[in-house]
Amino acid sequence: ITQFSSEDVPISIGILVDTSASMGSRIATSREAVKEFLKTMNAKDEAFLVEFSEQATLTSSFTRNTGEIIDKLASTAPEGTTALIDAVDLGVETMKEAHNARKALLLVSDGGENSSHYKAEDVKEVIRKADVQVYAMGVFDPLEKLGILSGLVSGPAFLSNLCDQTGGRVFPANSYAVLPTVARRIGIELRNQYVLAYYPTNRERNGEYRKLEVKLTPPSGLTDVKARWRLGYYAPSN
Repeated sequence: ITQFSSEDVPISIGILVDTSASMGSRIATSREAVKEFLKTMNAKDEAFLVEFSEQATLTSSFTRNTGEIIDKLASTAPEGTTALIDAVDLGVETMKEAHNARKALLLVSDGGENSSHYKAEDVKEVIRKADVQVYAMGVFDPLEKLGILSGLVSGPAFLSNLCDQTGGRVFPANSYAVLPTVARRIGIELRNQYVLAYYPTNRERNGEYRKLEVKLTPPSGLTDVKARWRLGYYAPSN
């Protein structure tokens, strides 16, 4: 172990908002959720906006002006199918231009997926290499949770797996009315994380994916302790 700290460092955030027809009138609540999340940003944080329906589009590049993102969302009308996986891929690609070391994607969606060009496994591989946390919030249909609706992939199942891989998590909501509260919770969670660094005993530079596991020893009287962490990383190849 070489470092263990809890620091509030600047964050680069990619906000991915579902604007497909399935969102309907709920797009207004999604806007409010994004506004609440942006209120948690600090002066040195930066964010970009990706809107997606039948295709994913970068509608606001990295900016520290949160009003710019809010203005872009204000004119959005829901229409078309849902390219959720393409949106995640575009978010990872855009994150290459980030100025901050800590990076995260925040996805606001009802979890649908039916028109992406990329495959789920391809995007999972890309995000494993990107060192980007993924958080998601939205209302998911109970049938979608079981992965039995039509489409390329179950959106909620894909998001849950993706978030787990990166140390983030999905915040399902019972109604869109609670999305703003969930947005604030995610903002707080991003600000309250530990940084744990170590030297591996395996010094081979073979480019292989290595899994990580973090185990906690709870202090006396505190038994319900849970940890989330990035599940692995790629070793250097040279």
